[in-house]
Amino acid sequence: MARPARNSRALSQNFLADRATADRLARLAVPHAGRPALLLEVGAGKGALTERLAPRCRRLRAYEIDRSLVPVLRDRFSTTPHVTVVGGDFLAARPPRTPFSVAGNVPFSRTAAIVDWCLRAPALTDATLLTQLEYARKRTGDYGSWTLVTVRSWPWYEWRLVGRVPRTRFRPVPGVDAGIVRIERRRTPLLAPAAHDSWRRLVELGFSGVGGSLHASLRRAGPGRRVDAAFRAADLDPRALVGEVAPEKWLLLHGALAAQV
Repeated sequence: MARPARNSRALSQNFLADRATADRLARLAVPHAGRPALLLEVGAGKGALTERLAPRCRRLRAYEIDRSLVPVLRDRFSTTPHVTVVGGDFLAARPPRTPFSVAGNVPFSRTAAIVDWCLRAPALTDATLLTQLEYARKRTGDYGSWTLVTVRSWPWYEWRLVGRVPRTRFRPVPGVDAGIVRIERRRTPLLAPAAHDSWRRLVELGFSGVGGSLHASLRRAGPGRRVDAAFRAADLDPRALVGEVAPEKWLLLHGALAAQV
């Protein structure tokens, strides 16, 4: 006997119940006149966003993990041949090899894993995700602070908070409002490919945490004079907490340290 589908609470599902919000999210996901060749929707739910995304792309793969919703979705889009409903976990999908976009009202509890999947996909061009507002604000620097994930990916991806959605626009109504995060691969990376490893080492060391101080963390791995000189070149206060250092300052710091080698 097949196991019953997990309920919406267990799956962290909050279905979008507002047409205007679905329209807005679809426009943000496909902001340009040229339609993307392939768009992946994560967490299609009952199809509210799928319906708005379908006219804006040439191919749409709508992923839904809740098996009880898959037949409903397939019936709803049975006359829309360029829409493929995939029953299963988006995170288990193999990323396409050709350029593609991602959009979706993501389960709040799985946001970090979905973002990680997107950042690891070599052919991803952009992702537009409806997440918890706090997550969206933290990742985009809206609080005036920055996270490891954002800084580490910054030379290759731009992060923006492009909208806020009241919690009353969902069913069931979640306990918090939502935010729309837009992650776009840069056409021209801010660092050369050869600098990828040194950048990753710098950022991860900086976030490793010595009293929250970036300066103190970096001094553990190299001569203090080099670190001091790099901070002066980047016009960075040695007392700055790591989360307070904007990505642009990290780039200056990385460049100053590289110039000393």
